Amino acid sequence: MKIRKNYILAPGPTPVPPEVAAAGAWPMIHHRTPQFCAIIKEVAQGLKVLFQTQHPVYFTASSGTGVMEAAVANLMSPGETMIVLECGKFSERWSEIGKSFGCNIVPVKVEYGKVVSPAQVEEALQQNPKTKAVFMQLSETSTGCVLDVEAIGKVVAKTDALLAVDGISGVGAEPCYPDTWGIDCLLTGSQKGVMLPPGLGFISVSPKGWKAVEQSKSPRYYFDLRAYKKALDASDSPYTPAISLLYQLKEALKIIQNETMEGMWARHAWLAKATRAAVKALNLELFAERPGNILTSIKIPAGVDGEKLVKTMRDDLGVTIAGGQGSMKGKVMRIAHLGYMDRFDITTAISALEIALKRQGFPVKLGAGVSAAEEILWEDPK
Repeated sequence: MKIRKNYILAPGPTPVPPEVAAAGAWPMIHHRTPQFCAIIKEVAQGLKVLFQTQHPVYFTASSGTGVMEAAVANLMSPGETMIVLECGKFSERWSEIGKSFGCNIVPVKVEYGKVVSPAQVEEALQQNPKTKAVFMQLSETSTGCVLDVEAIGKVVAKTDALLAVDGISGVGAEPCYPDTWGIDCLLTGSQKGVMLPPGLGFISVSPKGWKAVEQSKSPRYYFDLRAYKKALDASDSPYTPAISLLYQLKEALKIIQNETMEGMWARHAWLAKATRAAVKALNLELFAERPGNILTSIKIPAGVDGEKLVKTMRDDLGVTIAGGQGSMKGKVMRIAHLGYMDRFDITTAISALEIALKRQGFPVKLGAGVSAAEEILWEDPK
């Protein structure tokens, strides 16, 4: 049997640092003890740094979709209007959740690979003056696009509407300042830029958003943020927490604080720049209109089987990237540079991509992409 190392460069789950993985093996303790309350108090402070906010950040044992549901359940009431900026599979999830809670959905749609502009948001708000909240992505993971949250926040701030942002793949990789950008609800999940295994969701709400939480008439129990606020005020959790994941979170936040948020953003931008230089050198075309630092989405070139390409990289070469989702299946590939990644993750991924392309007869000069990436990666991020 041949030896093969495996590398993951998908946009979630992302690689987990060894010290974070090891923390998951710490002995179990009871969650209603002073010792565990001390851990909660520590991670609560670290999460504020991660979110770049002065407001509390609540954690729950769920995937990112769980805190998306929490955002809708706590900010909205049945029959109220929510504008959803639909630009990909995950932004469409906001509409699906809103419908399940009886909300009136006003989608602002653009084709996959494009982004909703501030002007489109302004028009939607003018046409729907009773809008309770605007729901959007920081990063649309399915397309690789990053939206201009700051500019859209300024538009929403001119109205009484709230702004809720899905930062599941974006928090930690893209600069985001919720307190100054007018974000009333920001959320993320553990398995992306936070460098943890899946299983934790994080959500923060502004004072303006909190008024909506208190007034919401939506049915809620496990995701009732009022319970999480009461518990966190006492350095506690309302229900049994994911204890081992919180051990790991404690270690991950140490790494993040040591690198600093500015350092994390610079590293992600550096890796993204190198990846896109490699894409250009291989005569491939970017898919996203406004690419971010989370991942690079690439159009599958004519004559190449996109699904086979991703499968070859994963099953034969040991490098897992992501293919397209839904209507984009077989049409795009997505190489992540998210979380616990450094320069040699990128050069490995580009090398595997070159080999997989060559195996399908695509005219590629082996090493061209790697060389272009190394022209950026030989220096440290600035």
